[in-house]
Formats: sequence, structure tokens, C-alpha cells
Amino acid sequence: MLPLFFSPFERLPIPSPKDPKTVFHNPNGTAGDIRYYEIEIKEVFKQIYPPPFKKARFVGYDGMTPGPTLVQEKDTEAIVRFINRGDRASSIHLHGSFSRSPFDGYADDVTEVGQYKDYYYPNRQNARTLWYHDHAVDHTAENAYYGQAGFYILHDDHERSLNLPSGAYDVPLALAARFYNQDGTLWDPEANEEKTSVHGDVIHVNGAPWPFMDVEARKYRFRTYKIYMELESKPGIPLPFTVVGSDTGFLEKSVSSSDLYIGVAERWEIVIDFSDYAGKNIIVKNTPGIAADNDFAGTDRIMQFRVGSSDTVTDSITGNGPVPSALRTVDYPPPKTGIDHSLVFQQDGGLWNINGATWSTGAAHPELRVLAKPKRGSIEIWELINKSGGWSHPIHIHLIDFQVISRTGGSRGIQPYEKVALKDVVWLGPNERVQVIARYQPWDGVYMFHCHNLIHEDHEMLVDFNVTALADFNYTEKTHFIDPMDPTYRAKPILSNEYVDVLTWGKGEFSLEGVKNKTDWFASLEAYRNYEEVKANLEQYWGRTTLLKQVLGSMTWEATFSTRTVRPGTLATLPEIKHRKTFSKIYKIWAEL
Repeated sequence: MLPLFFSPFERLPIPSPKDPKTVFHNPNGTAGDIRYYEIEIKEVFKQIYPPPFKKARFVGYDGMTPGPTLVQEKDTEAIVRFINRGDRASSIHLHGSFSRSPFDGYADDVTEVGQYKDYYYPNRQNARTLWYHDHAVDHTAENAYYGQAGFYILHDDHERSLNLPSGAYDVPLALAARFYNQDGTLWDPEANEEKTSVHGDVIHVNGAPWPFMDVEARKYRFRTYKIYMELESKPGIPLPFTVVGSDTGFLEKSVSSSDLYIGVAERWEIVIDFSDYAGKNIIVKNTPGIAADNDFAGTDRIMQFRVGSSDTVTDSITGNGPVPSALRTVDYPPPKTGIDHSLVFQQDGGLWNINGATWSTGAAHPELRVLAKPKRGSIEIWELINKSGGWSHPIHIHLIDFQVISRTGGSRGIQPYEKVALKDVVWLGPNERVQVIARYQPWDGVYMFHCHNLIHEDHEMLVDFNVTALADFNYTEKTHFIDPMDPTYRAKPILSNEYVDVLTWGKGEFSLEGVKNKTDWFASLEAYRNYEEVKANLEQYWGRTTLLKQVLGSMTWEATFSTRTVRPGTLATLPEIKHRKTFSKIYKIWAEL
């Protein structure tokens, strides 16, 4: 590998926000509009090491690494057309969104080179840091490693009411590690048959190795992917910061910390007050010796903050006040007992698997990789068990937000900032057992869960769960989106006489009229229109079901039929029933479900 640069040598790049190509009024009459974007997957060459080293080849969204940031407002829906001009198949997952199944980036739902696919996103959740990235079967690690990832940030009114740092003081930080060849080109994990992990020796932040950022002596908010910080003049003494957000948005309350455990694909939001460090440099550090990671000479350093003098602060008011203690009311799942699914993450025969199942297990029979079938809106506890030796696994469950309720068997418990958060990724350390609880809502359909070490994912640690429909759910939905491979929503070929580029209107499907027609059709499906209503109806349904179970469980009645005893749950026609009054009450509840 190439020699390292031990001092910051490039200014931190901030991924530029991408404007929609056009905005349409939502014909459903909902509050927000529908924003339409086009993003092209294409190669780009970047000079990572200075000449005479060669430029490194990447393949990114709009030729950027990371890709452009998509900034959204809650309740304003989005259609993003991804156009594949890259070198291999792609599938796009909007990580942190409860997208309908055909728009979730299912691994087999690929867009081949020369095709495009329209992804329809809800933006109905609370403010949070999402990110979009590749999810194509067998090539997710390669595509993401070469640059196919970008921020997708959702804002809402509640976020603004907290008066946290915003605008130029709200900075996304995407962390990654890569290897480079002796000539300066990017080392290829797939060509080198890497099957465990890529512990790169060059740390990147927003695509730049070991960058620096000039900051004012005031508060900043960072959205970042175990890090800690120390003064360059006082190494070994961690500096405090405040954790305010997780994968799913704001914590219940802010948490002061001096370090942060962070696994692949986790997002944490922190506020740093630089006012006490005017005129000084701060190093963001990476704790060595975590799990099975290989450590190199420069991987303990991430980036540098260069703090300006106190008299150079341009805005000491906006978003620079005290960080609120209470941040939001978190919608935790109600407690329950019993483990619904135990899921063992391990390696066997060179393949990473979950309970012995792999993605290719379901190549001919997809049902074989469906390891859980929670009913829509139900609450389940899953126990995640690491039996793969010294390896760790960041586990991502699509669709849902979950709560971490137990961590045993390893060297740490639930971290203070985890206790007040909902998550969509949890770091499963060596020998750990982690329990998570979640409501499996709002939609039914087939979704994935997997290890987010993408090398592990590509080598089969990827399976499905099926949120099953409720036969007696008394709520009508216009369109069902059960099958992630529904041909209605699959990728289509790019016709050379229609597509020009992402800035220019073309013909046919790529004309303004063609896009308007497609947008109207998407809106007519009412995929996300009634989200709050669906959620309320599901909670009402399960509230009644729980009440019925409680009533049945508290009864000592029995009905005699011939010589057998029929107990609650067998509501048959019975000739002799004791406690008839109670039975009528139970039956009324049952009939209303």
C-alpha cells in the first residue's frame, strides 16, 4: 500500500445539496408537493494522492463521492429516477425510510447498466439523517466502496423549534476507509476476492483523506457515522460533546459523552461547542483495537478541526444557545415478554449466514430465506446472537425503527445514548446477544435484514422477513405493495433518443410531460397518502386484540360440549355455556375486531 500522509492535507468537502429537476403539486391534495430528481450513476476520476501518482477511479451518484445530498421537508414526497451509466447493476436503498417494498432497494431488484428506475419515497417520518446507497445482490460492497452512497436529510417543524445549529453549522460527515495501490489507484476488494472486511489504511471523511475543517468558536451540529476528540496540544484527553440524535432522529433527551461507539451504517448526531477552544486545533480520533478490525499507522486519526478566534464568529446567536435536555417524545414500543425470534449470525463453509440461511438459499425458492413473519402492526422481540468468533456485525432491519432493550455476553452494555434512542442499525459485538423490540409497521410486504458489513452481506449474510397482512384489518387501502419484485415497478431500458442528461429535459419518459404523467400515476397509487390514519388504525386494532386477550386470560369460565371442555379461543357454537353474560361481552369485543 502507499505511504500515508500524517497531517491533514485537504479541506473537508461538504456534499452539495441537489435541487429537484421539477416540483409538482400532489394531485391527492395532501399537504406537500412531490419533488422529482434525476441522479446518474457514472464514473469519476479523483486525484487522491498528488502527482505523479495516478488518479483513482470511482463510480458515484452524479459522478460524486459521496453523492449529492437530498434535503427534504416532512410530508413532501419525492420521486428519484436513478439512471445507471456505471459499470455494473445497481439497486438503491434509502436507509432509514419506511419506503414501500418495491422502492426499498431489494437486492434482486436490480437496475442493469443502460436502465433506469423510479423510486418513490414518503418523507413522512420525523426529522432524521437518512442515507441512500447501493444494495445490489453480490455487489453492494463493491458499489458502495467505489462511492455509491449519499446523504438524504429530512427536516420538520419540531426540529426547527429546538434551535440547534443549522445551515452552515449543520455538517454531514460520512466516514469510510479504503486501500490504494502503489500507483495511486483504488484497491479493488472484489478483484482481490476479499471475503471478510475491508479495513482500509486511509480514512476518508466526505471522500477526502484525513481532511481539516475551519470552524468558528461556537456550536456546530455534526451528523456522523467509535470516535472521540482531543486537543492537538493535549493528546489522550477526550473532549466532551453532546449526543442529540440517532438513526431515527432525535433522542428522547440529550446525552453528554466523550466517546461514541459507531458501527457501519449507524448515524449519530452530535453538537460540539468550540467556544472554549478558540485558536486551537482539535483531532477527531478513532479508537483502536475494536473487535476484529485491523489497525494501521494512520487509522487512529479521522480529521482535524481548526478553531478560529472568538472575534471571528459570524453568528453567535442562531442555533448557538443551550442544547435542550428534552428533545422529543420517542414512540417506544410498549413492553412485552418473550423472544419471538432468535437469530444466530455466524460463518459456515466460507459463507456468512443467519440461522444457516443465506441469500442464495432462496434463489429458486425465495420463501426459504424468509426467517420471520410478523403480523402487520404487531410488536416482536428479536434476539440477535453473534457466534462468529471475533467478528462484529452491524445489523440493519429494514422498514422499522427498533429499541435496543438488552446487550449481554460482550464487554459492554447498552450505551447511555442508546437507551434514549430508536435505531435501525445495532452493533452486534463479538459474543454478544442483543435484544431489540419493534412494531412491524406501517406497511405489509417483504423486506430484508442483514449485516451491514457489506462484505459479509455480499457473502450471504442477507435474508428476508415478511410483514404479513391482517385478514381482519378493517381498513381499505387502494394499492398493495407486497412483492419487492413486482414487475410494475421494475427498471426500464434507457432509450437513446429520449434521455439527454440530468439537467436537460428529453423526450418520451424523460420529457416534462412524461415525468408529469408518471408522477400523477405514482400519486394515484396512494402509497403514502394516509400514513397517520394507517398507523392509528393499526394501533387501535392491536389495542383491541390485546384487550381481548387480557379479558380472555382473566376468565375462569368454561363451556361443556359433550364430554370435552372448550376453553377460550375456541368460539364455537356451544349448547351449554356457563357465565353467559361474560361470554356475550367477550363475543362483542371479538365481533368488533
